[in-house]
Amino acid sequence: MNLFKPVNMTEGNPVKVIVAFTIPMLIGNVAQQLYNTVDSIIVGRFVGDNALAAVGSAGPLLNLMLVLFMGIATGASIMVSQYFGAKQREELSKTIGTCITLTIIASIFIMVVGPFITRPLLRLLNTPETILDWCVQYLTIIFLGIAGGGLYNILSGVLRGLGDSVSALIYLLVATVINIILDYVFVAKFGMGVAGVAWATIIAQAVSALLSLWKLTRMSDIFDFKKQYLIPESEYTNRLVRLGLPSGVTQAIFSMSMIVVQSLTNSFGEMFIAANVIVMRIDGFVMLPAFSFGSAMTTYAGQNVGARKMDRVLEGAKKGTLVAMGISAVLTAIILIFGRHLMAIFTDTQELITLSNNMMRIIAVGYVLMEVTQCLSGIMRGAGDTMTPMWISIISSVLLRVPLAYGLVALSKTPELPQGNCAMMYVSMLISWSCGALMTFIMYKKGNWKRRAIF
Repeated sequence: MNLFKPVNMTEGNPVKVIVAFTIPMLIGNVAQQLYNTVDSIIVGRFVGDNALAAVGSAGPLLNLMLVLFMGIATGASIMVSQYFGAKQREELSKTIGTCITLTIIASIFIMVVGPFITRPLLRLLNTPETILDWCVQYLTIIFLGIAGGGLYNILSGVLRGLGDSVSALIYLLVATVINIILDYVFVAKFGMGVAGVAWATIIAQAVSALLSLWKLTRMSDIFDFKKQYLIPESEYTNRLVRLGLPSGVTQAIFSMSMIVVQSLTNSFGEMFIAANVIVMRIDGFVMLPAFSFGSAMTTYAGQNVGARKMDRVLEGAKKGTLVAMGISAVLTAIILIFGRHLMAIFTDTQELITLSNNMMRIIAVGYVLMEVTQCLSGIMRGAGDTMTPMWISIISSVLLRVPLAYGLVALSKTPELPQGNCAMMYVSMLISWSCGALMTFIMYKKGNWKRRAIF
């Protein structure tokens, strides 16, 4: 089997097909997570804990600006996988061309708007003055170079929709190596600080985007990459919007809720902000199996729905989810046993290591439940039902998480803890994850998603 060729997921053992497709995507997601993690390690080690807090505090605002790409990527993955499964070349070509054009438009919008709203929004979030300028500097550079990251995410999503998860992995690994080298050179050698990690990130992302675009130009046996297909047609634009908008809206609302929660995080001061950054960096790695299996399920469901093989979709959903839960259980055990050693990678400050480890242990068991949410949501999205996962995410991440975070912190206030107990923020996260998994399982079993194919 040629690993660099698109994979037909409508044939063969469902579990083997899903796992084989997930592995390179999981490795790629690990590499992508290294972007932010290496940034944090480098600035934490060579600049200081406040610089570490600054890079992390920029995250929620950056995610809010990326919702345009996330919406396009979701719609693209669904349409590409279903058209590929149905062997509809013309529709596939128009879909890919439309995705590229919409991504360029979204990049220009963010490049223009992002730098102007960064400082006002960070002040609105009560970002400490000690890290405010660093946050602004980091985000401004990232926004100006957003096209590389946006194009890579969209084009790698197209490649995965075609069943080619290996090419996207290779290009991302190349970019990750470049990012790590440039991080060290710009920060440790040239003393560029937070700006150095931002420049390293956008340069590396641009490389991965160019490589992905080059790959697509060489896949003429599957679709046509011609100028006329870059002109968006209303039919395909509308489908992309219809399928991608719920995910984009979900991510926008989720990012807004994270911004609201970030304001609460900031109220606990620089030490807790830095601890939260460390936890979220570790969290990013532990979440990768869930996200990888979820993406694989979307492609798997899309291709099999396109090929009219619903029984195969159901079999893959059940067995794939169980495998994903097993992997997550192993990672959870590693966190519980080696937590302090993981936190020590980022800092030598013992108080910060202890605080980070305590917070991580609260949410550790929730990672197994997240596999249920991501895998079954992936199946529903692949079948064309993006609305149900959207509402579940809004309910669990916003309507539950935000009030719980503020409410539990308020209830935990004492003379010794006038700001409240910061651990309550992670308790609220665990509760919202649990509720999300339960709602996803119920809606999957209900089965309305089976009738939402785009054909």
